[in-house]
Amino acid sequence: MYNIELRIKAFDWLYILMIGVLFSTLLSSLGYTLLEHSWIQGAFFGAILGFSITLFSLVFITFMNQTILPKIAKTLWLPLAIFSSFFSGFLGTLLSTFLAHSLNIDLISLFNTETMNIAIVIGMLTYIVGALLYRFVKMRNAKEVVDQHYVQSRLRSLETQLNPHFLFNALNSIAELIHQDPNKAENAILKVSTFLRNTMEEKALVPLSDEIRNVRDYVELENIRFSGKIDFQDVGLMPNISVPKFSIQLLVENAIKHGFENPKVLSITLKYDKENNALILHNDGKAIKSASFGTGLSNLEQRLKLLCKGSIKITDKQNPTFTIYLGDCNENTHR
Repeated sequence: MYNIELRIKAFDWLYILMIGVLFSTLLSSLGYTLLEHSWIQGAFFGAILGFSITLFSLVFITFMNQTILPKIAKTLWLPLAIFSSFFSGFLGTLLSTFLAHSLNIDLISLFNTETMNIAIVIGMLTYIVGALLYRFVKMRNAKEVVDQHYVQSRLRSLETQLNPHFLFNALNSIAELIHQDPNKAENAILKVSTFLRNTMEEKALVPLSDEIRNVRDYVELENIRFSGKIDFQDVGLMPNISVPKFSIQLLVENAIKHGFENPKVLSITLKYDKENNALILHNDGKAIKSASFGTGLSNLEQRLKLLCKGSIKITDKQNPTFTIYLGDCNENTHR
């Protein structure tokens, strides 16, 4: 496993480059001004210096983090980090001095007479700044790992609530059938077994196509109890996306529980709203009386927030309609 202390993102390097160039430019401009040189020349030299040091740092540190440090004892990391940071500053200074001469940038006299000594001093300063940035990156990475573990732990907790919720409703349906029609009850038990087997995969997100297939299995199970009076259809082209497991099934279950009126057929339709990246589930059953969510929908609301930064809303109470705003579903979410 890649150590979090060694993980430096591309954005981190951009951030380091911006800080390095800005800091070096301002400091060089100030030095040039105090020594009665052109601050513009100082700004040019400072920008080149900051860029050169960052460039060497990127090369050295990336190479060590990916090829050397993971293979050696952690006690050797600090000496190598000091070495790479120092030489990034040292070589960056020498390169900047060479480029300044090549571009006819005015250098203060010390850079002409004491080039090596200045390069050594800047190398030591580079290590100090690098150590501070390292601490920042390490703390940020550690926080990300903690947050991700929290999200995964919370999802596992929510899923332990979800499966019993489904089983409770399914077993209630079977219990009613046992005395009415034992053959239907036996068939229902087999359907429950098939449905659970299809949903045992330990993933918080599933392809939308798999979720729709599971919903069809669930409706087929419920139709054993309701004599085929539940009709589920997905309308239009469905995208190749992932959704939280059981998300549509929960809404279908909710529609059957609160919207079904015997002897009418309950029609449930699902469609995708591309513009809002949303799934819309509508049924023609009883109007929605309460805007508050029960256990199952509250569970779905939390999983949408954790996995997708999404949400679920009742968009029509009279003509029962739920809209799932998917956001950006990612099983390793941390944003």
